[in-house]
Amino acid sequence: MGALELTFALVLATFCAGSGHEEAEKRECVYYNANWELEKTKQNGVEVCEGEKDKRLHCYASWRNNSGFIELVKKGCWLDDFNCYDREECIAKEENPQVFFCCCEVNYCNEKFIHLPDLEPFDPKPQPTTSLLNILVYSLLPIAGLSMAILLAFWMYRHRKPPYGHVNINEDPGPTPPSPMVGLKPLQLLEIKARGRFGCVWKARLMNDYVAVKIFPIQEKQSWQSERDIFNTPGMKHENLLHFIGAEKRGSNLETELWLITAFHDKGSLTDYLKGNVINWNELCHIGESMSHGLAYLHEDVPRCKGEGHKPAIAHRDFKSKNVLLRNDLTAILADFGLAVRFEPGKPPGDTHGQVGTRRYMAPEVLEGAINFQRDSFLRIDMYAVGLVLWELVSRCTAADGPVDEYILPFEEEIGQHPSLEDLQEVVVHKKMRPGIKDHWLKHPGLAQLCTTIEECWDHDAEARLSAGCVEERISQIRKSVNGTTSDCLVSIVTSVTNVDLPPKESSI
Repeated sequence: MGALELTFALVLATFCAGSGHEEAEKRECVYYNANWELEKTKQNGVEVCEGEKDKRLHCYASWRNNSGFIELVKKGCWLDDFNCYDREECIAKEENPQVFFCCCEVNYCNEKFIHLPDLEPFDPKPQPTTSLLNILVYSLLPIAGLSMAILLAFWMYRHRKPPYGHVNINEDPGPTPPSPMVGLKPLQLLEIKARGRFGCVWKARLMNDYVAVKIFPIQEKQSWQSERDIFNTPGMKHENLLHFIGAEKRGSNLETELWLITAFHDKGSLTDYLKGNVINWNELCHIGESMSHGLAYLHEDVPRCKGEGHKPAIAHRDFKSKNVLLRNDLTAILADFGLAVRFEPGKPPGDTHGQVGTRRYMAPEVLEGAINFQRDSFLRIDMYAVGLVLWELVSRCTAADGPVDEYILPFEEEIGQHPSLEDLQEVVVHKKMRPGIKDHWLKHPGLAQLCTTIEECWDHDAEARLSAGCVEERISQIRKSVNGTTSDCLVSIVTSVTNVDLPPKESSI
């Protein structure tokens, strides 16, 4: 073998040895969890990382620095993150974060960690001070500055963000944008799950849990602040209200983003679920009852709420199936409180101007601009929308002896997918029309009673509408009566057997 061939072989061997991450990776990291007692996990040890094919695996450590005292939070495996590529040591670079974070790409490299915010290398060699060097520096300085300005302009052009405006959920939003860099690790954005008129909702990973991150642009600061304030209202922790984790500001100047971090529900919204699934009678009742339970609590004024103080009555003002999330057991969770308004005694309710919310779900009095700006009036507006959402549930229920049609939105059959305000005013206000109720629904005893409840919710006379608590109680009673009726044959069989075995009762006369 010639010298040239030998050199080439050595270079090739070196390259192959250094690119081992392209093979199926296996990584072992030091594991630690400061909250091991709460999360019932092991406190420390070794974690073997597992990931998807072609994904790189890393180790990480996170800690707090309390006046020089290092408080370790967690150690373990980390997802594919280009910030961790080819790092042999776990080094945090942020200046003053709330939680320090570092990651690396060698087995057990997170056993030791360090914080070095300034990683500029120091060169001890003396610098030449000749006049020729000075001339070259001063000559090249303007060129370098111009080059930097051009590169910066190009970078800003490539990373510009589209303006946030009204987004039609039926339009293709295009490819998912890349996950933005996050400064406060270990919260990692994964994928966009929904888009709305105020921003978008990401699925994210916080430590070892999935969370939802609703991101508002700086132009929607008021919406972000309003929803954050509603979440921070005393008594907003409830099994049928979305669990709030925190609110943050990210970035600076025009790149500022406003984040709301909440619990994540993998089944998504009721709209999305009904598009792809039909439901049986018990599932319909469970969703309707838990949804009404959450809204009844939201509407309720609670003087002393679990030691948190006074919880005022709150009107949602954008109630619709898109803003009802589902747990894995189909329990309903109310979400999106950006337009909600609180009614506290002795205080003005805040911004209560008229036509807000989603047109399709607007009550007649909202469509014609004839709102009585009192608390009960806003609660009754929510109840009109509840009637429409219950109709959506019934339309996808298999309980009736008849066909189950494809999912459509309320009034979609009457005026299409994109009705104007004038279309809705004509149909809802002037013609007093409501979504159609199928004849075969009325042949099922439970659906027939539920359709009566729906009609009382969307009554044209706002004062005649049911309250959320009444709807919850109605659905509960209907479910019990129907389930009892459907099992009459079983009850009669059990009764007849029991009567045979037992002696006749003695007469009381």
